[in-house]
Amino acid sequence: MTVSSVDRPAVGAPDPESPPTRAVQVYDFRRPATLAREHSRILELAFETFARQWGTQLTAKVRVMSQVTLSGVCMSTYDDYVSDLPATTAMILCDIEGLEAKAVVQFPAAGALNWASHMLGSPTPVDVPERKFTRIELTLLRRMLDETLEDLHYSMGSLLESPLTVDTVQYNSQFAQAAPKSEVFIVATFTVRVGERSIISTIALPADAVLPQLDAAHTSQHADAGTGTPAERIARQLAAIPIDVALELTPKLVTPQFVLDLSVGDVLSLPHPSHQPLQLSVDGRRLGRAAVGTRNGRIAAVIVSTEENPA
Repeated sequence: MTVSSVDRPAVGAPDPESPPTRAVQVYDFRRPATLAREHSRILELAFETFARQWGTQLTAKVRVMSQVTLSGVCMSTYDDYVSDLPATTAMILCDIEGLEAKAVVQFPAAGALNWASHMLGSPTPVDVPERKFTRIELTLLRRMLDETLEDLHYSMGSLLESPLTVDTVQYNSQFAQAAPKSEVFIVATFTVRVGERSIISTIALPADAVLPQLDAAHTSQHADAGTGTPAERIARQLAAIPIDVALELTPKLVTPQFVLDLSVGDVLSLPHPSHQPLQLSVDGRRLGRAAVGTRNGRIAAVIVSTEENPA
């Protein structure tokens, strides 16, 4: 059902007793253009998890300290989404199994070229104009994007049933045909900082790929929240809060003068033996020990022992 109104043209002198006409915005109840607060919170948690993983992946790939932060999540039509993008930008169109509409990973081409320069060994950022990627640059970036999409699929969990695969790269936002103009998308905006340079990046997912699972997730959470004693409900909520788990080396105590005298090329010896597992901790509280390993081409931690650590 679509609600709309057309203002009646005035004829002759205005009638002081008639109420003033108001502009009414068209709203399609079959395709809501706003997210419910509960849905928005679930999506924010998923995209924040993805932002942390993306920042870690960028740091490993470009060998420069990187950080990704979520700026916001909203719902809009594809036409409104692309109208807010720069005319020239890199848009990675991604296939989703079972859907004609494509997901979009967007970032300035100049920013991505700066990442490629770091991957090729440049220690400092470079200034390049917005342009198309060369074959070598596209190969480097595509390998990185494949892992980025894996991280996105993992972070979304049950909200995104099908994985994303790179289809094509477009450089003009007005000509990129990812979906019909009226198609509703969920758009997440990120600030990506690599070294000293920051860019704004967006990820747009077709609402049809996420909303059905989002409704189910909210219904499940709401049903679980209403059962059990207050203590049990609080425990369930606390168990679902994301926390950062860290692997730490044994710290080394030094003097302030030692830190002031550090320079490029100095070797800092640590008291942690090379054969000893790392400390597994949460917020500085030790939980056990873990050895460094790999899984599916990524660094992983193998738990070798746990410790009782009462509050």
